[in-house]
Amino acid sequence: MKQRFLPVPALLLLLVSAAPRLHASAEPPTRATLSNGMRVVIIRNALAPVATVEANFIVGGDETPAGFPGMAHAQEHMAFRGCAGMTADQTAAIYALLGGEDNADTQQNITQYFATVPSADLDVALQAQAACLHGIEDSQTEWDQERGAIEQEVARDLSNPTYKFIDRLNGAMFAGTPYAHDPLGTRPSFDATTGAMLRSFYQKWYTPSNMILVVVGDVDPTTTLAKIRQLFGDIPSHPLAPRPAIHLQPVQSGSFTIDSNLPYVLGFIAWRMPGTDSPDYAAMQILSDVLSSQRADLYGMVPAGKALAAEFGLAETYPRASVAFGLVAQPAGVDAAPSIAEMRRIISRYATNGVPPDLVDAAKRSEIAQAEFQRNSIPGLADVWSNALAAEGRTSPEQDIDAIRRVTVADVNRVAKQYLLNAPTITATLKPVPTGAPVASKGFGGSEKVTSAPTKPVQLPAWAAAPLNQLKVPSVYLPVSDTRLPNGIRLIVRTDTTSPTVTVLGSVKHDGDLQTPPGEDGVGGVLDGLYSYGTQSLDRLAFQKALDDIAANESAGYEFSVRVLREYFSRGVQLLADNELHPALPQRAFMITQQQTAQFVAGNLKSPGYRTSRALDTALLPPHDPVLRQTTPETVSQLTLDEVKQYHDATIRPDLTTIVVIGDATPDEAKAVIEKWFGNWHATGSKPDTTLPPVPVNKPSAANVPDPERVQDQVTLAEQIDVNRFSPDYYPLQLGNHVLGGGFYATRLYHDLRQVAGLVYTVSVSLNASKTRASYSVAYGCDPPNVSKARALIIRDLDQMRTQDVSAPELRQAKALLLRQIPLSEGSEDALAAGLLGRAEVGLPLEEPIIAAKKYYALTADDVKAAFAKHVQPDNLVQIVRGPAPH
Repeated sequence: MKQRFLPVPALLLLLVSAAPRLHASAEPPTRATLSNGMRVVIIRNALAPVATVEANFIVGGDETPAGFPGMAHAQEHMAFRGCAGMTADQTAAIYALLGGEDNADTQQNITQYFATVPSADLDVALQAQAACLHGIEDSQTEWDQERGAIEQEVARDLSNPTYKFIDRLNGAMFAGTPYAHDPLGTRPSFDATTGAMLRSFYQKWYTPSNMILVVVGDVDPTTTLAKIRQLFGDIPSHPLAPRPAIHLQPVQSGSFTIDSNLPYVLGFIAWRMPGTDSPDYAAMQILSDVLSSQRADLYGMVPAGKALAAEFGLAETYPRASVAFGLVAQPAGVDAAPSIAEMRRIISRYATNGVPPDLVDAAKRSEIAQAEFQRNSIPGLADVWSNALAAEGRTSPEQDIDAIRRVTVADVNRVAKQYLLNAPTITATLKPVPTGAPVASKGFGGSEKVTSAPTKPVQLPAWAAAPLNQLKVPSVYLPVSDTRLPNGIRLIVRTDTTSPTVTVLGSVKHDGDLQTPPGEDGVGGVLDGLYSYGTQSLDRLAFQKALDDIAANESAGYEFSVRVLREYFSRGVQLLADNELHPALPQRAFMITQQQTAQFVAGNLKSPGYRTSRALDTALLPPHDPVLRQTTPETVSQLTLDEVKQYHDATIRPDLTTIVVIGDATPDEAKAVIEKWFGNWHATGSKPDTTLPPVPVNKPSAANVPDPERVQDQVTLAEQIDVNRFSPDYYPLQLGNHVLGGGFYATRLYHDLRQVAGLVYTVSVSLNASKTRASYSVAYGCDPPNVSKARALIIRDLDQMRTQDVSAPELRQAKALLLRQIPLSEGSEDALAAGLLGRAEVGLPLEEPIIAAKKYYALTADDVKAAFAKHVQPDNLVQIVRGPAPH
């Protein structure tokens, strides 16, 4: 059974996701303000034949009526329920045919609607956005159906201890202001909301003069601006209502504890900090980077064995104020108070004595370097510009860059002293609570026999029908260099000069369940934790300083990477190779990491998350399958450093390694650098087996995993099926999955479970296939009384896929989804590199997207029905429910 070791940094990423780093593009934007006051920014980026359209309305949780904190969020949902000249079904069908990459987001002071589409379809995406500025239906009938979905979104977040922490923290930090309530909303307020209230909110805030439209991608700015003027220019504006004033009150120090379902204890200290309107905001960002540095004393608690993790970051950023926090993680059952106290002493010491100037310089270099990397993603760059203009009120992201450049050490020390020293704080602890073991269920919560017909075909508006009903099969995949080095490394290079950066992604083919020696379960996790301790030539601090000197982001292990400016490409790869091939693996670090891993495993084995995945694996796989191997505190505690070193030498091999280089480097340049630093790496001994054996289909079963912290049940229906990634039936199954899901309300599961029944917020269907085995699964979250109702709808839809031909419009829509997703997958360097690496790992041709597109295009409804009838057996589904017992 695979376990993720010390996943606390992933939690930090979740916490700081509300505080995006804003950076600039190199190409000057095209700007315009229409006669109605709508602002437009167009940035040409030729990374891929893709464009992102992001409509930003300057309204969010701040402007909601008293007692209705989720009104802006509800209005965001209703934009997908029908706009002027575009019904809910048409909206869903249009975005599905565009490739399904659309969504929306409500924040404290903005609401954003965004879609990434092939550049050739930009006009359709613009017309769809314009329809919603002309008017949103907001009918009581549509709201009555959407209310269930948004309340399930609330239930999902209330089942997350991190969300509950942030929500309570905001209430304490910003009492008496709109910042105190989350724009998500509450069930009671949604129950009291009406369609008329939503229409009133829309009419008050949705007007062209309150909107900023950002378009980024491979577009012609002049032609695009002309189209925007045609579609949006005649929409009248009206004056805005007064915005609520934000009167910040002094923070009252306090503390609280939240019961948690995480496998470790988390301790927090939070401070109120300057907001994006403050001239101190840039210095505060650099201060946060300094305190979170792996060379700073706070992180030093980890290698000292005093914490499983220690971080500093920004939880929330608003115009008038922000929230910063320090975080420490301790093993389950350990009192976090001593480590919280030490964290407070460390931060107070920096605030009193000042921060190291070298770390300030490193933080500035990193922030400025990230400005270049932001250009490597079309949707990412659109989000950067949208947040700078709409959320922060800047004229461009370059203002943030310029502010970072001007920050001095004195500025950082002044901000630290003013905001962190002897300041009121909120202290919080997230404490795991005991849960029970999985309980076998007698059944599936009852039956709900339903036999309604599949979704009816949708007639598109004329402006969308002509361009979207055409299916185009890409004929040429992007050019890459694909070579094999003398030592066996496969090197794939994609040259892209969008920015002066280079990204290196690598993977060593590995399966710990097969390769771990008997009795050494957990050795891979200990090895993974030791890479951060430097190399045989550079200790931990010296290695991190070397990375800081070139503003590089690096990680080593079975998945390794480095992201670096072009001028430091060779130096970045040198450091990566040194860490990957010659990790220090010091004895003291081994002892600390071994103890930390054993402590984490002890908590993880008792956590609902692990018990859920374990219950699913046990139900799907035969006894003694390698995946069912289990790491325990005992197996970790018995490991020796020699065993870790032997495991590294036996499994980290060049003849199992693929490296992808993408960015501003030619194939010859990339090959020369990779050969220079990885070329002397040679494999010894026979190549290990890294491919799991096939498995038979499973028997049906059901289990409930208690999780008292969840208010919503998390449900997985899954089965092993008799295919693999190379089976011919893989393609009709995937095409059928895009009839079932992937296109929001335009696909069956979303239409039936969310749009019509209001039982779920999300529902996903997936076919996960490797060289030798595959599982088919459907996952959803809903209230405990509705588990069986939702399951019955899913079973009905799966049965219909097995027994009835999908309609011609559905089949065409599913093909369009898959075909248009090919260029969309090229919209960022990271996604493109990951795709190349993934295909190389499994043994597929690099041009597999083109091969697959031709196969999808040729498939018929009979092909889909036959594949589902042969392989998808609803009677064999395993049901695992995490949360309250269904009833």
